[in-house]
Amino acid sequence: MPRRYAILDVFTATPLEGNPLAVVLDSAALSTKAMQSIAAEFNLSETVFVSPAANPVHTAAIRIFTPKRELPFAGHPTVGTAVLLASELPGARLGDAIVILEEQVGAVRCGVTLHGAHGHAWFDAPRLPQSAGEAAHKDVLAVALGLDPRDIGFENHVPTVYDVGFAFVFVPIANLEAIAKAASNLSAWQAAFGIRPAYLYTRETEVVARQFHSRMFGPVDGIAEDPGTGAGAIGLAGALQRFDAHPNGNHKFVIEQGFEMNRPSILQLEIDVEAASLAKVRLGGEAVIVARGELLI
Repeated sequence: MPRRYAILDVFTATPLEGNPLAVVLDSAALSTKAMQSIAAEFNLSETVFVSPAANPVHTAAIRIFTPKRELPFAGHPTVGTAVLLASELPGARLGDAIVILEEQVGAVRCGVTLHGAHGHAWFDAPRLPQSAGEAAHKDVLAVALGLDPRDIGFENHVPTVYDVGFAFVFVPIANLEAIAKAASNLSAWQAAFGIRPAYLYTRETEVVARQFHSRMFGPVDGIAEDPGTGAGAIGLAGALQRFDAHPNGNHKFVIEQGFEMNRPSILQLEIDVEAASLAKVRLGGEAVIVARGELLI
């Protein structure tokens, strides 16, 4: 049977920038095997499959797949799907909407503002970042990333591991010049990262008004490099609070990613700190619909 789908570019309002996302609607009858095969066919960082929500007050249930495996949660699929589903609400074109997505980590409530073919979504992270063990020594990480060990670390930041539903290894990089040189060395990846993706970040940015520049490599998931990683940005909040010790209150950051791929992505990260610990993490970004079609499956 034909199944509608849309392609969106996420973390941008400009088509053909940001992080591409496929969203397959009318997916209730698809098997897990079929979803994984369709995600491999699209071959984007993630593909979303939308089904009716279990709770009638929620908007939809979604499942998220990389080309190689299912994820319990991801940021750019949440932002893009929220914008798409808000655009399909009766009479929707401009203005605000609330979209509640049932993901494997739980219900995620998204606030959406529509501006025609694009929109902006914010959501509270369903899980706060949790420390998840120790990272490999920076000498091992450097080999897997094609870097010199001296490129890894800045100020008091050292490599860490944080879990937001699945885990990333967070690798602080000295500067823009060093982060631009990074590339995944598959022969050394297992020793350095196991099955985990690597999220690289530096304080040096292309634009002064932004706070961090990042890259993400996930070769085990079939993601050579990701243009914009929402779950990674949420996990980064754990590292930032650990090393920067932000005072109680609200703190906002703008993260740039995808510039080395000519797919610039802008992610908005917001944290609330209480009693010197993370109390809430929010992620926001733009998304634009660039294509619609049908799967004849």
